Amino acid sequence: MTEYTDKAGATVTVQRDPDREAFEIRDAAGEAAGHADFREHDGVRIFHHTEVDERFGGRGIGTALVRGAVEATRAEGVMIVPVCPMVKAFLQKSGEEFAGAYRLPTPADIAWLRDGNS
Repeated sequence: MTEYTDKAGATVTVQRDPDREAFEIRDAAGEAAGHADFREHDGVRIFHHTEVDERFGGRGIGTALVRGAVEATRAEGVMIVPVCPMVKAFLQKSGEEFAGAYRLPTPADIAWLRDGNS
């Protein structure tokens, strides 16, 4: 579990959801605020969907969620494949910080997800 501070100054935590392939973000009261879903395939973690509850909009929750998920995945030594536009944009904006920790999706990655693996 990793703690971050949102734009409102509140503490939020990001952790892997033990019941599914996802990272979740919770507010200080423990309420779920969003999730970043992924699938693991051939040694990579394909992030395919990120969602933040609209009640938490404008607080930077999505960025904190993606940062936590990406940092944890990199720490595990798993290659990140961003299919989700939010994850892709975060990685592109981060410049060299995550260089070597991710690669762009291939047509085979997309086909694998479309074949019912998302």
